[in-house]
Amino acid sequence: MASAAPRIGDTKVQMSPLEPGKFINYQRIEDNLAVVRKRLNRPLTLSEKILYGHLDDPHGQEIERGKSYLKLRPDRVACQDATAQMALLQFMSAGMPTTAVPTTVHCDHLIEAQEGGVKDLARAIDINKEVYDFLATATAKYGIGFWKPGSGIIHQIILENYAFPGGLMIGTDSHTPNAGGLGMVACGVGGADAVDVMADIPWELKCPKAIGVRLTGKIGGWTTPKDVILKVAGILTVKGGTGAIVEYTGPGVESLSCTGMATICNMGAEIGATTSLFPFNNRMTDYLNATKRPEIAKYAESFKHNLTPDDGAEYDQVIEINLSELEPHINGPFTPDLATPLSQFKEAVKKNNWPQELKVALIGSCTNSSYEDMSRSASIAEEASAHGLTVKSKFTITPGSEQIRATIERDGQIGAFEKVGGLVLANACGPCIGQWDRKDVKKGEVNSIITSYNRNFTGRNDANPATHAFVASPDIVTAMAFAGDLMFNPLTDSLKGKDGKEFRFSDPSGFELPPRGYDPGEDTFSPPPEDRASVNVAVDPKSDRLQLLKPFKPWDGQDPKDLPVLIKVKGKCTTDHISAGGPWLKYRGHLENISQNCLIGAINEVNNEANKIQNQETGEWGSVPSVAAYYRDRGVKWVVIGDSNYGEGSSREHAALEPRFLGGLAIIVRSFARIHETNLKKQGMLALTFVDPADYDKVRGDDRVDIEGLQDFAEGKNLTLVAKHKDGQVDRIPLAHSFNQGQIEWFKAGSALNLMASRNK
Repeated sequence: MASAAPRIGDTKVQMSPLEPGKFINYQRIEDNLAVVRKRLNRPLTLSEKILYGHLDDPHGQEIERGKSYLKLRPDRVACQDATAQMALLQFMSAGMPTTAVPTTVHCDHLIEAQEGGVKDLARAIDINKEVYDFLATATAKYGIGFWKPGSGIIHQIILENYAFPGGLMIGTDSHTPNAGGLGMVACGVGGADAVDVMADIPWELKCPKAIGVRLTGKIGGWTTPKDVILKVAGILTVKGGTGAIVEYTGPGVESLSCTGMATICNMGAEIGATTSLFPFNNRMTDYLNATKRPEIAKYAESFKHNLTPDDGAEYDQVIEINLSELEPHINGPFTPDLATPLSQFKEAVKKNNWPQELKVALIGSCTNSSYEDMSRSASIAEEASAHGLTVKSKFTITPGSEQIRATIERDGQIGAFEKVGGLVLANACGPCIGQWDRKDVKKGEVNSIITSYNRNFTGRNDANPATHAFVASPDIVTAMAFAGDLMFNPLTDSLKGKDGKEFRFSDPSGFELPPRGYDPGEDTFSPPPEDRASVNVAVDPKSDRLQLLKPFKPWDGQDPKDLPVLIKVKGKCTTDHISAGGPWLKYRGHLENISQNCLIGAINEVNNEANKIQNQETGEWGSVPSVAAYYRDRGVKWVVIGDSNYGEGSSREHAALEPRFLGGLAIIVRSFARIHETNLKKQGMLALTFVDPADYDKVRGDDRVDIEGLQDFAEGKNLTLVAKHKDGQVDRIPLAHSFNQGQIEWFKAGSALNLMASRNK
C-alpha cells in the first residue's frame, strides 16, 4: 500500500521554549502558498511568501500590491508596558477570557535613566508599582506572558526568545521589525490592531509593495550593519519606505551577523517601512543555536524553500549597496534620514555650524545592544584605556536585555566601560525614548550628543529642542566619546595618550556570539498561571495612572457642519508632537490625563507657536487640549489640518485616542504615516487626505468647515471639505480616503472596539 507523503506540519516544533504546546505552523504557509501560486502564477518575494502564507482566506483574498487590504492571521502579539496598558484595557472591554494567539508584555519603557541601572530600576519599580501590578494581574488573568521590569527591551527579548523564521508578528511598538533579523515579518501597530489579533479577528494590512536592497561585497573594518540602514535611510528618507516591506538580498547578506541584520530591520522603522527582513541563512541558525532553539533552526532549514525569495521575484524598487565600499555614516541632527558619510562629516559640522563639543555619547538601545555591539565597543574602550585615557564626553551604556547584561558583566565588557568612565544604565529603553533625567545642560542650551539609537527627532532623547542628536554605530559613538569632539574621525585622526604619544584606534573587534554561551542572568519572566479564574485585575477607581475605558459615541448619521479648525499644523508632525513621551509615559493607561498633552508639540501655522491656539467660540487663546475640551464639552466637533507624513515615528495609539477623546472628528492632511492612519481609523476618526496636496494652503487656521458625502461614505469615493473663511469666501476641496467597507463600519460604530464588543455580546 502507498503511504502518504510526509508533510511539513507532521513535525511539531514549539514557537518558543517558554510556550509549551504552541507550535510553529509552517503547514499553513505551505498550504496557503499552494493556492496563491496557482492564482498569481509568478515568482514570489520573501515577504510575499510569509504574508500570503498567513492569509485568512487564500482562495478569496484579493492580492494586489499597494491596493488590496490583506486579512492576515499573525502567529503572535508583543506589547511594551507603555502601550500594553491601553491595549489590555481595550482587550478587557472586548469580553474574551484569553488571547487567541500567544502574547507577551514587556516592562521596558517606564524606567527613567538617572544614576545607573540598579538604582534606576529600584526607583521605577517603586514609582510605577500601580502600573506594574495592573500589567502583572491582567496578563495573568488573560493568559499572557509577563516580562518584569529589568528584563530588557521588548525587541531584544523577542529576538532571544520568540522570533522565528517565517513567522508573522505584530507588536505595539514601531521598532517591532527588529525580528526581521531572524527572518520574521514583524510589524509595529497600534494597540487596537493588537487587540483585534488577541481577540481572534484577522489583522488588516494594505498589501505592501516590495523594495529590494541588494547587498554585495563584504562588511568589515569600522563599517557595521548600522551603516547599511543609515545609508538606506539617506536614500529613501523618512517616508520612502511607506507602504512597502524592505527585503535585503544578495551575497553581502552572508557577511552580516543575525543581530546585525536585526539592527538594520529595527531602524527600518525610520523610513516608514511596513517592516524589513532578511532571508533565512546560516547566521540565523548560529543565533538560534546560541539562544537554545536548535529545533527551530533545524525546522527552518527543512522549510528553507519558503524562507528565501524565489528566483526572478520582482521588486517595485531595487537599491544596490556594495558593503566593501560602504563607509561609516552619521545621521542627523533632528531627523534620522540626514545621512553623511564619516569622511564628509567634519566638513558638515563646520558648514552647518553644529555644536562641535560632544556632550554625551550613548550606546545600546533596542537597535544596538547585542553581544557583538558591546564587545566591539569594549575593544575600543580597552585600547583607549591601555593608553591611559578616560572618556571626555559623558558615556552611557544600555544593555538590551538581562541576558546581555549578565553576559557582558561575566565576560568583562562592563568592567571595560566602567574603567574609562562609562555609566551602565538599566536594561530598558531609557534615553532612547526620552526617559532621561539629564542634568548636564539646561533646557534650551544648544549642544550635541551622539547615540547608537534609531530615532533623533527634536527633543526626542532629553526633551531639549536645542539638543543636536546624531545617530551612528556603537563603534563610532564609543570612539567619539574619547575625543569629546564631533570633528573626530577615528579612521584618520589620532588621540594623545597619557604618555603624550599620538595613537590611532585599531579596527574594532568583537565576537558575534559569546564564546562561553549566554548567561541568562536573573529570571524575570512570569508565565500565566494555570488557574486564572481567581485572578483579579488591579485597577483603583481613584488612580491617576489607570482608567477603565468608556465607549466612544457612534456617528450620528449626519454630514458634519460648521466645525472649527482646532489647529492648522505647520511642517513635521510626528507622534511625539501629537502625544509627547518622556514624563507623559506614566499616563499611558489613563486616557483623560494623557490627553492633556494632545498636540502640544505641533506648530500652529497661524502664529508659528506650539500649544497656543485661538478658541473660535470665545476668541481667547489657550492650549490645544484646553480648547479642544472646551469644544467637546459643548458638543462641538472639530478638525485638524496637517502637512505631509503626518504621524510619522512611534506607533503610539494615544496620538489617535487623544484627539478622539477630546471630541475631534477628522484629521485632514497632505499625507499620513501608515500606522497613525490606521490608528485613527480604529478609534472612529476620519483620516482624510487632500486630493491635491496644494489644497492644504487653501484652508486657514480660523476656518469653519463642513464635510460633505459622509451619508454616502463608500470605498474609493471622495468626500468634500467646504472651507468657510472669516472674510466670507468659501473653498470647496476634494478629500480622498483609504477606508474600506470594514473600516467604514468602524467609523459608523464609533470605533473598531465598539464594533468588536457588539459582536461578542
